[in-house]
Amino acid sequence: MAGRILIIGACGQIGTELTLKLREIHGNDQVVASDIREGAEELMQSGPFEILNATDEAHIKEIVEKYKVKEVYLMAAMLSATAEKAPMKAWDLNMDSLFHILNLAKDGKIDKIFWPSSIAVFGPSTPKDDTPQTTIMEPTTVYGISKQTGERWCEYYFRKFGVDVRSIRYPGIISYKTLPGGGTTDYAIEIFHEAIKNSQYTSFLAKDAALPMMYMDDAIKATVDIMEAPAEKIKVRSSYNLAAISFTPEILAEEIKKHIKDFEISYEPDFRQNIAESWPSSIDDSSAREDWGWTHDFDLDRMTTTMLDGVGKTLKEKA
Repeated sequence: MAGRILIIGACGQIGTELTLKLREIHGNDQVVASDIREGAEELMQSGPFEILNATDEAHIKEIVEKYKVKEVYLMAAMLSATAEKAPMKAWDLNMDSLFHILNLAKDGKIDKIFWPSSIAVFGPSTPKDDTPQTTIMEPTTVYGISKQTGERWCEYYFRKFGVDVRSIRYPGIISYKTLPGGGTTDYAIEIFHEAIKNSQYTSFLAKDAALPMMYMDDAIKATVDIMEAPAEKIKVRSSYNLAAISFTPEILAEEIKKHIKDFEISYEPDFRQNIAESWPSSIDDSSAREDWGWTHDFDLDRMTTTMLDGVGKTLKEKA
């Protein structure tokens, strides 16, 4: 690889594990992590790290030039539930950061961009089951609006300026290694912590709120795979649908009960329920599977077992 990789937002839920995976593949010194704050010890000590505000265009350019960066993974964003509390701040972060990177690529400073979109681009008028790759999008959240807008700009920069930008619409991401960052699907991580600690959990989504989900290892695999695919195989330059498993809080609770017999769940839906209701229940990701060979490894059973094991070990280490 001729140039280094820069990850902006490396300390977030996906960014942390993505950074470690890319360092494993390309070598620690080849992957520069950056965020507005310091992150996990393993991330900080395994390779170069820079404090960076994703909206600071001059500083981003300075770091790109300093490390001779050729690929950027822009993982910094304000997520759905958090963004609803600070709409303009979320819009500025989510959009300004993207323009800074797209313009660096347009000017020939970097060769390739990964920018994550989300199922939040869909809205109440979108078909809820097997949501197609191309469909009606009328997002009702600030996060969703910014992601839909970002998708249009990514495709525009590709068509107008030849910028090699690649994107996937992440579903809810589940991991025990990094705490969730204010998303509507966070219940699916919190539930494991509470099941092990207290054998009970109060869900902020209704029991039948079905949402597309994915175990973190699959999300990382998809991110690496789309970036490693030959450019001619990337036929969608807005963002690809991506899917693995879909379930409701009730279904997940039943799966956990197979391992923790006395586990009980109750439901107190809050404002995040309205967000969940505007999103798909399941996703058709056949374009990603056909174009660049996407496949997932974790089903509900394997994900549940892995999460209980991982959260259990983490809680014991902290005790």
